[in-house]
Amino acid sequence: MRTILLLLLSNLFMTTAWYWHLKFRETDLWKVILISWLIAFLEYCIAVPANRIGSYSFNAFELKTIQEVVSLTVFVGFAVVYLKEPVKWNYLVGFVLMVLAVYFIFKKW
Repeated sequence: MRTILLLLLSNLFMTTAWYWHLKFRETDLWKVILISWLIAFLEYCIAVPANRIGSYSFNAFELKTIQEVVSLTVFVGFAVVYLKEPVKWNYLVGFVLMVLAVYFIFKKW
């Protein structure tokens, strides 16, 4: 659970670093890059320990799958709340297919 919580926090930082500036198109690109880099540094300070801690319970494929699901979940919230973008039906279908992928990765065959 600690790994997932740390990944949630790190993804909040990374999603912010990648997408916050879309509301500030008038800001110079070099400034956006610098600010985003500083935000991403904080993300790395959380993501690296999250993966180190997670490696004691999950293999690399499972860790990456968890990270992608967390990243997508955080992004959806960010896009809807901050960017005011709607979630369309085809996005939901894609998400369901990703959940199916998670099932196959975590299933012990």
